[in-house]
Amino acid sequence: MNIVLMGLPGAGKGTQADKIVEKYAIPHISTGDMFRAAIKEGTELGLQAKAFMDQGALVPDEVTIGIVRERLSQPDCEKGFLLDGFPRTVPQAEALDSILEELGRPVEHTINVQVEKEELIARLSGRRICKTCGTSYHLVFNPPKVDGICDKDGGELYTRADDNPETVTNRLEVNMNQAQPLLDFYKAKGVLTNINGQQEISKVFADLDALLQGSRS
Repeated sequence: MNIVLMGLPGAGKGTQADKIVEKYAIPHISTGDMFRAAIKEGTELGLQAKAFMDQGALVPDEVTIGIVRERLSQPDCEKGFLLDGFPRTVPQAEALDSILEELGRPVEHTINVQVEKEELIARLSGRRICKTCGTSYHLVFNPPKVDGICDKDGGELYTRADDNPETVTNRLEVNMNQAQPLLDFYKAKGVLTNINGQQEISKVFADLDALLQGSRS
């Protein structure tokens, strides 16, 4: 079961990834994890990636794709994998197709956890942090007992700069513009499924599970 998991920030993709990996016993492979593992193992590509990362530069596609090829060739991926954060562009998706063709493991599902922009803004801009102890709250999902006050120490709660609605909106627009060509690519290949991410977490997973169970029947 070879899965590419997509979703905008705040859509709950990480939560669903954990549930898929737990149930189906396939590795959860993120770009960051791949880079860290390759660097720790001291592979040639890992060292190349580290050199770029140490300079604060983006790791070039050829290095990233090489690391992906190495990771997907490992024995724990033989029964499937869940890719998270890769591919990010159509050229990366085309390179992934080439890798998987070599391995005889095509992408079976590209799952997009879909949430409306207004809901994402509400989710992402609702976070509040205690100035004193750093405890995190959410105005909708985990509100403090007293508005603006930390439950633990009475500290003042504040909104981080990157959590204000304007910043969140800009970040979402950038992500949406980057994601759309990739969604179109997988839709054209007939492997894209949009899952309603505005439901309860358990219902989102139930829909995901039904899709994946159907692919096994």
